[in-house]
Amino acid sequence: MMKELHKISEAELEIMKVLWEKAPQTANEIIEKLELTMDWKPKTIRTLINRLVQKEAVSYHQEKGRMYEYFPLVSQDSYIQVETRSFLKRFYGAAFKPLLVNFLKEEKLSPEDINELKRILDQKTEENQRKER
Repeated sequence: MMKELHKISEAELEIMKVLWEKAPQTANEIIEKLELTMDWKPKTIRTLINRLVQKEAVSYHQEKGRMYEYFPLVSQDSYIQVETRSFLKRFYGAAFKPLLVNFLKEEKLSPEDINELKRILDQKTEENQRKER
């Protein structure tokens, strides 16, 4: 189980995206990348990086006499998992099953999608059987 993930703001998420794409990176590299897409001052970006370090979403190391190099402690997959779960809880509460059923009925699924869903359901079935023993 992943440790509790502190809430990451929309702005902080932009930093995470840069680090998920390539890590480690120095603050200057992150700034260079974000200055292309965001209208942010370098100071703002440094503040966001420091916040992510405090939230333990990002860490850094320093090569001898060189700048800090930052890297994510939270993977993109686990972030998406946590966010999806909290989104679904907020919007659907206990009514998640009807939502899932509707989605499956409406969605055009490829054979690969269907096989993956079967695999996930089989895995769930196995986990439940293990718990019952």
